[in-house]
Amino acid sequence: MSTEPQGARRRLNPWSWLINHLKNKLMAGLLVIIPIGITLFILRFMFDMADGVLAPWLRQGASRVLGEEIYVPGLGMVTGLMVLYLTGLLVSNVFGKAIMTGLDSLSLRIPVVKSVYSFSKQVMQIFSRSGQESFRRAVYIEFPLAGTFSIAFVTNTVYAESGKKYYTCFIPTSPNPTGGYVLILPEERVFSTTFGVEEAMKIIMSGGVVAPDKIRADCMQ
Repeated sequence: MSTEPQGARRRLNPWSWLINHLKNKLMAGLLVIIPIGITLFILRFMFDMADGVLAPWLRQGASRVLGEEIYVPGLGMVTGLMVLYLTGLLVSNVFGKAIMTGLDSLSLRIPVVKSVYSFSKQVMQIFSRSGQESFRRAVYIEFPLAGTFSIAFVTNTVYAESGKKYYTCFIPTSPNPTGGYVLILPEERVFSTTFGVEEAMKIIMSGGVVAPDKIRADCMQ
């Protein structure tokens, strides 16, 4: 049995220390750079798409009015934002709502357009729902086996004819939370957590790497 202190053994192996040091620092850097990079990529994609769609029309309009083409980078993006703002302003009043009601009715009568329009509208309503959040709260449910627990999100409350309360719960997959399962469970099978929706999303997307030090465990007794 060696009596050499542990610290001395570590100093005798600088290569292992270097590997661990580089691995930890590179991983820490990735955790910071990847979200920033993805965000910048999406913003750049949206900018290029809006600018690419509207900029040619703006250049043609400028050439007809001024006699020459004028290109200002980002002008298409600014114009697109203005169109969105004016559209939102229009549909916020009674006259605009009447127009949208007519467009909705017309769109839902055209076979192919009906499917695409309905799906797109439902997706936008999920992300822009006012008055209540799409994910109301994070909970634990016993899934997929007895004695194992998963993080889920309560999305709605429903009642049986007898008056018994049930929750519709969405169980996202990890690390990609866009897919998952929907279960309808009685309230006694839905257990509270000590963290909110945002913290639950971090746990799921990190595969459990980002997790609170302590969790509510009364449901797991």
